[in-house]
Amino acid sequence: MQSAAFTTSPTFLRPLRTSPPSNNPRLGFRFDPIRATGRNDLGAASSSNVVFPRRSWSLGNPDSKLQLRPWNPLPPLEKRAERFEVKATAETAGEEDKSSSFTKTLVLGSLFGLWYLFNIYFNIYNKQVLKVFPYPVTITAIQFAMGTALVTFMWTFNLYKRPKISGAQLAAIVPLAVVHTLGNLFTNMSLGKVAVSFTHTIKAMEPFFSVLLSAMFLGEFPSLWVVSSLLPIVGGVALASMTEASFNWAGFWTAMASNVTNQSRNVLSKKVMVKKEDSMDNITLFSIITIMSFILLAPVALFMEGVKFTPAALQSAGLNVKQVCTRSLLAALCFHAYQQVSYMILQRVSPVTHSVGNCVKRVVVIVSSVIFFQTPVSPVNSLGTGIALVGVFLYSRVKSIKPKPKPKEA
Repeated sequence: MQSAAFTTSPTFLRPLRTSPPSNNPRLGFRFDPIRATGRNDLGAASSSNVVFPRRSWSLGNPDSKLQLRPWNPLPPLEKRAERFEVKATAETAGEEDKSSSFTKTLVLGSLFGLWYLFNIYFNIYNKQVLKVFPYPVTITAIQFAMGTALVTFMWTFNLYKRPKISGAQLAAIVPLAVVHTLGNLFTNMSLGKVAVSFTHTIKAMEPFFSVLLSAMFLGEFPSLWVVSSLLPIVGGVALASMTEASFNWAGFWTAMASNVTNQSRNVLSKKVMVKKEDSMDNITLFSIITIMSFILLAPVALFMEGVKFTPAALQSAGLNVKQVCTRSLLAALCFHAYQQVSYMILQRVSPVTHSVGNCVKRVVVIVSSVIFFQTPVSPVNSLGTGIALVGVFLYSRVKSIKPKPKPKEA
């Protein structure tokens, strides 16, 4: 094993000053450059020479070990490491931002997909049940009961924070719960009377009633662009109604009543004065409304339709008990799930984006129901439905246009 001992070549050593050497143990020499030769353990010089960079060096005491120290040392390694860490941290932060943005987009897309999927299955299962079990009040009460059970489950196991509700809040929420109950009840009544596609075509007129009720009770008058977007909605629904094969007035008017009650809920939410410190998020509000709706509708269902949803009653009516119960529970589960997901989306996007998504959802539901139930649709009927849906889309876009503020008078 060889060890390299470096010795300086005397021909390259030049004294810094010409005065006689003093007793100072430190001798200063300047090397330009320093040439060193390596020796092995036997003392023989190796053939390779090492040339150090052109710098100023100091030589320690000749009696001690040879120590070469540069006068101008390089920056400490710690500082260079800090600069590297800062750059690496910035790059990592950029990658994390991209990853976070991608994750949010993926979650939002998944929520929209679930929203549409739950809607499709709700309308299919609900229509199948209402065909053989024509008791919409009982069916609606069952759906609210399922929602109440799910909300209670989430609150019990802290999957969602249980709210603290005051008496003033309950009094303010009761009117919202009433119109929410009526809106869903009228929708189920319409679905039991006419085709799913026709019910949702009529429900495309919700923007019309929203503008009408806001003007009547809130004094919010629409712009010319908003009114223009309502014309294709009304015209398209009228055209689709005239050519609808399953048309009947009961289904038509209950769908219209659903539009009125659902939009009344939006107006009431603005009219009801609730203190800012008592406000709650949309999901909590929806959960409370669901429980209230069940409490309000359950006695009405018993009074109007009696106890119909029992195995004995279903069997006596010649129905497949297992099939009806399974589809009813699945419809109720999808009913609560799609509304819950809808509020989750609303917390992540703007109301305009949510409105556009709702328009697309209606198209998806209409097309899927026509395919599943093989509903006969004429070209004129399809044209009317398409015009109405285009009008809904235009309405949602026009609503996003904010009026320019009026210049202040001097």
